[in-house]
Amino acid sequence: MPEPPVDTLQFPGHLIRRLHQISVALFADHMARNDIDLTPVQFAAIEAVAHEPGVDQATIAARIAYDRATLGKVIDRLEAKALIQRDVSTTDRRARVVTLTDSGHSLLRRALPIVEELQTDILTGLSPAEQVQMTTLLTKATQVGDRLRRAPHRASAAPLKDD
Repeated sequence: MPEPPVDTLQFPGHLIRRLHQISVALFADHMARNDIDLTPVQFAAIEAVAHEPGVDQATIAARIAYDRATLGKVIDRLEAKALIQRDVSTTDRRARVVTLTDSGHSLLRRALPIVEELQTDILTGLSPAEQVQMTTLLTKATQVGDRLRRAPHRASAAPLKDD
């Protein structure tokens, strides 16, 4: 007897993947409209560096929950765009510390309000209360599942500084 059909398009993993695609596309559209050349991961990286100037690349990867090896390529691209500067750490010659350049600070100031504004577009179709609920549930699921990842998020121990 054949198995009953399963609607895999309703699986949470599929829906999360689709919502991620939508989120990345919206981010790209908003950045392009404002003549800003940044990907979501590049934005997250410069935002993390802005809060912890002189941070090493491994810490940036932990702050944005990104694979360390892949983050190196992201940092390479940000350096090529003159948005960040890498220097050898004074405490560990093997480590590179990262700071934002003036251009990086300027671009982050331009991009941040755009990124904040597009967040509601990601969950368009949901009421404001549903958007809050969705964000709460996504946060909970991410925090619980985060410990299973090979690149878990680690929050900064230092309080965030205003730029």
